[in-house]
Amino acid sequence: MDLTLKVWRQKDAQSKGKLEKYEAKGISEEMSFLEMLDVVNEDLIEKGVEPIAFDHDCREGICGTCSLSINGCAHGDEKGITACQLHMRHFKDGDTLHIEPWRAKAFPVIRDLMVDRSALDRVIQAGGYTSASTGGVPDANAIPISKPNADAAMDAAACIGCGACVAACPNASAMLFVAAKVSHLSHLPQGQVEKTERVQDMVKAMDAEGFGNCTNHYECMEACPKEIHVKFIAKMNREYLKASVKP
Repeated sequence: MDLTLKVWRQKDAQSKGKLEKYEAKGISEEMSFLEMLDVVNEDLIEKGVEPIAFDHDCREGICGTCSLSINGCAHGDEKGITACQLHMRHFKDGDTLHIEPWRAKAFPVIRDLMVDRSALDRVIQAGGYTSASTGGVPDANAIPISKPNADAAMDAAACIGCGACVAACPNASAMLFVAAKVSHLSHLPQGQVEKTERVQDMVKAMDAEGFGNCTNHYECMEACPKEIHVKFIAKMNREYLKASVKP
């Protein structure tokens, strides 16, 4: 298939960017979206044009670094997948695709389609850990945990920290990301040690990074490649309220 790409090009964080038009020809429908960009870049290099810079690592939907906005949707409009898992068979011959970096105050553009998402790392550093001494890997049934709590912890732990929730939210809120990390540990006995401090510190760090607040648009849940539920935001709000009034 042949496609027309309108790609955001920006030399660095200080430069002004703009959409530039490229032709992607002879694209196989079995290619992933990132493989399609690889083909385009090879063609640009042959022509002596600077290739399009974009983030990627595992290309298996695990790392979350393929942070692309495709036709206005974080990771594209297919639910439950990252950009690297999006295949070209979802598009039609002759389509025009708009490819841009994620837009958020806390995600400054580094170059072209690459943004600095280290703000999420700093939020994790503020409290997304436990000081419980776990030692070696325990047997699965060594620590009694109720199935509802275990299931909820696993659902929250599915978050890969890609930032799609931030990119999709009209307020550029990171509430779903922070809520998933807070909820993951608060459902487990190992996470009870810093439970009170964790939610306060992570919310404080989130606000300091310039993320917006949640106003219940639910776009975060729609864009999340791991389909994290907004119920975790409600849980984080309850945890924060309890921590705020606790002596």
